Amino acid sequence: MSRAQRLLDLIQILRGHRFPVTGTELAKQLGISLRTLYRDIATLQQQGADIAGEPGLGYVLRPGFVLPPLMFSEDEIEALVLGSRWVAQRTDDRLAAAAKNALTKIAAVLPDELRHILDASALLIGPATGHPHSDEALQQIRHAIRSERKLELHYRDLKGKATLRTIWPFALGYFDQAQVLVGWCEIREGFRHFRTDRIVSLRVTEQRYPRRRQALLKAWRETEGLPLQ
Repeated sequence: MSRAQRLLDLIQILRGHRFPVTGTELAKQLGISLRTLYRDIATLQQQGADIAGEPGLGYVLRPGFVLPPLMFSEDEIEALVLGSRWVAQRTDDRLAAAAKNALTKIAAVLPDELRHILDASALLIGPATGHPHSDEALQQIRHAIRSERKLELHYRDLKGKATLRTIWPFALGYFDQAQVLVGWCEIREGFRHFRTDRIVSLRVTEQRYPRRRQALLKAWRETEGLPLQ
């Protein structure tokens, strides 16, 4: 393990603890000696990390520190590249462009020895096989979810029956063959799922729905028996 990677791992361990962690425990998790740990703590403090504590009492990282330059492990870089490539092929143009821009920003601050991993990643995404979707509609849906506003949908079900729904949108699922909008339906008085390729038209209203998006997401997960992440 390189020293840069070790420093990053140390920061990550400290971020995962709200209360002081002993030097012995930190050294054990990193597989290093106490002496090396103390040197690493001092290095991070010199770089601006607000690490409080001392030998024998433990250490805690106060919030707000980002290690410069931005550091990722090789696996983390490949995960970012793979995720960006998936987004570029499976979402609307605006989100795809955002994913590419994010990778460009990450590349600009990566150390030289890690930047080549980003450029040379051999993890690829296969071509999309799903139904075509409307970029504008997906952008409107994402806006409604972020702003917690009601959506009016003209929706056509599997049998071709058209209905007008008012829903509280709180999640948008991306699958290989479809995008699925999840929301609370005022007509059905329950959670419903809507394939975006069956939405005839939609309108984002000015009315905010009465529950918070995270509360709806949690309740939906409980209803579906999904893990609460």
